[in-house]
Amino acid sequence: MRTTPRKHRAAVAVAAIGALALTMAGCGGDGDGGGSSGGGSGKGTTETVRLPKLDGQQLQVVAVWTGPEQEAFTKVLKEFEKRTGAQVSYVPTQDAMLNYIGTKIAGDSPPDVAMLQQVGALHQAVQRAWAKPAGAETKAQLAKNYSKGWQDLGAVDGTQYGVYFKTANKSLIWYNTAVFDNAGASEPKTWKELLSTAETISASGVTPVSIGGADGWTLTDWFENVYLSQAGPEKYDQLAKHEIKWTDPSVTQALATLAELFGKPNLIAGGAAGALQTEFPTSVTQTFTGGAQPKAAMVFEGDFVSINIAQTEAKLGTDAKVFPFPAVGGEAPVVTGGDVAVALTDKPAAQALLTFLASPDAAAIWAGEGGFISPNKALDVAAYPNDVQRDIAKALIAAGDDFRFDMSDQMPQSFGGTPGKGEWKALQDFLKNPKDIAGTQARLEADAAKAYKSTS
Repeated sequence: MRTTPRKHRAAVAVAAIGALALTMAGCGGDGDGGGSSGGGSGKGTTETVRLPKLDGQQLQVVAVWTGPEQEAFTKVLKEFEKRTGAQVSYVPTQDAMLNYIGTKIAGDSPPDVAMLQQVGALHQAVQRAWAKPAGAETKAQLAKNYSKGWQDLGAVDGTQYGVYFKTANKSLIWYNTAVFDNAGASEPKTWKELLSTAETISASGVTPVSIGGADGWTLTDWFENVYLSQAGPEKYDQLAKHEIKWTDPSVTQALATLAELFGKPNLIAGGAAGALQTEFPTSVTQTFTGGAQPKAAMVFEGDFVSINIAQTEAKLGTDAKVFPFPAVGGEAPVVTGGDVAVALTDKPAAQALLTFLASPDAAAIWAGEGGFISPNKALDVAAYPNDVQRDIAKALIAAGDDFRFDMSDQMPQSFGGTPGKGEWKALQDFLKNPKDIAGTQARLEADAAKAYKSTS
């Protein structure tokens, strides 16, 4: 146990998120300014870190970001080019990042920097001798700007490799205020209240919950929030490392809890079959399209949901609000995710980019664009474009080291991060048949045992 109790620190974070219900009322979708400077002045990017001159150097960066996220990240890379003289190309890839990198390395053309989505993928990249240790300048920025917990997530066996640039608070439920108002529903604080609220909304004529089941990662996030709150952080850590089996009674209990929702097709937009054909972006937009008669009243996922809400006519703070994932056990969960930058070549430009990404300068650029939360505690929250994201960011920083990182992202990619396989597939099958808890656990354990054995 840490010297600062997790319960106290997590309570601070949850309280900050809970305050969104009040603070969001005054902020629209376009926010109220907030520039891209490290100090949040909006007058341009303040330089807090020195970068080398790299005229003529070519740098290739790979990540999964497309659309608005790609556009925002490209602005970060453009600033790096401006400061160093390096030329950067960006290549969007699929979720199975290690497969892509492996193919490029086999062809003797590795990308220079990769933004990995899973802690497990970082460890595998190190084990395969693909990743290069972070340099002194990067480590200095990390020591100055990041808590120990975020530094440790980017390290393997005591050696620093990665920089967590973009993160997410994945313990949030977003809701259509018109539907809630019409049904006389209020924000639930416990799992029992969530189910009761769902029944109230269903009785009002709107399906309560939208689930993007076509993307298996959304289902792992459902499980992790329930499991962390119900089983507690110690069990969560043990399951993440496969120190306990997926046939453990704590997993049985979490799946049984999820089945209380998944087992009622009338509470899910399109039922289980419809949810399994609904991709994550659609799960959001269908919740905030159609006024008081949308296809669903609420959708669970991280702070990045705001990007998809922005693609509808709904306005944050009036049409769309958010509340923390309800407590299943003694306290509400605080689950995070993130993308870690790792150098794959020895180019000086690769190390320089990691240093830049570890600074508040780079974080401020994307923060000003929206749809982004940084674990960089040196970033002035005024850089965020609206109160919604400011409060979510404050909650993340307030959690200190007492958050828990996305469990599936800590696991071998073949089990926790591959479409159509492992945990993603097992939980999709569970959504289809939530009565089969024992069978789901058996499949999860068989796949996990195989994946962990292949990486040992």
